[in-house]
Amino acid sequence: MIVKRQSIYPHILSYMICLFFLTPANAAISKEAPADSKTITIKGSTTILPIAQIMAEEFMDKNKDISISVQGGGSGVGIASLIDKTADIADSSRKISPKELEQAKGSGVTPYENIIAMDGIAVVVHPSNIKNHFNTHQLRAVYTGKVSNWLEIGGENRKIVVISRDTSSGTYEAFANLALSGQKVRPDALITASNQTVNTTVAQTPGAIGYLGLGYVSKKVKAVRINNIECTKDTIRSGKYPLSRPLYMYTDGIPEGTVRRFIDYILSGQGQELVETEGFVGIRIQVYKNPDRDDK
Repeated sequence: MIVKRQSIYPHILSYMICLFFLTPANAAISKEAPADSKTITIKGSTTILPIAQIMAEEFMDKNKDISISVQGGGSGVGIASLIDKTADIADSSRKISPKELEQAKGSGVTPYENIIAMDGIAVVVHPSNIKNHFNTHQLRAVYTGKVSNWLEIGGENRKIVVISRDTSSGTYEAFANLALSGQKVRPDALITASNQTVNTTVAQTPGAIGYLGLGYVSKKVKAVRINNIECTKDTIRSGKYPLSRPLYMYTDGIPEGTVRRFIDYILSGQGQELVETEGFVGIRIQVYKNPDRDDK
């Protein structure tokens, strides 16, 4: 049975379509509950890493008998670890792909997505850059190689140094879909392994442009407007900012036992306050969804 649930944030309704309950008709995809483990292994997105780390610290402080290991590596690494059963939770800043779903089926894994926060992908330049805003056409032209000098888009006469993320990054995939319409990033782009590296590289390179999660924007870089909309918590929450996205924690089946308690803590009022403290946008709604169902 699928029960429609009205969201208090209409702009994320497209991401959070339904609340999924087990019934006799769909019980075949349910896992037989193993003995509850007191350890949780989390791997994946570097964007979600600070959320996962602070949540793990707080949860372990309240539950002394539980141990949580948190690692980064990128969304692709996290999902691969869930599929090969070396992680209990895969942090991902993008939706699981159809190919990954097929791989999961082959491993006997049923990925369930738990949306734990919202985020915006901020586009940043060096503070000395006179360019303060882009439309999506200009941004796409820069990242696909059609524009190579800032002068061509209203800036100074300086070569554009494009900073991007590696292809295993969920931030890369989300940016490619939201900003580039799925087109490939120019071949001369400098590829970095984390949001923090993007921040550092742009801060040290006058002609650079990069993108990173809102929570990683520092005073050493300048975030520019996209379609004249600033990347802020309010514009992400309202759905106005064009590069907004949900953040996921994938589990093997509907979370149970200690894993469920941990995710419930993240989605609690206290957990969502921590999400906001880390620079992300809280949702305060709990949704468990099977990404392989027809009703998504």
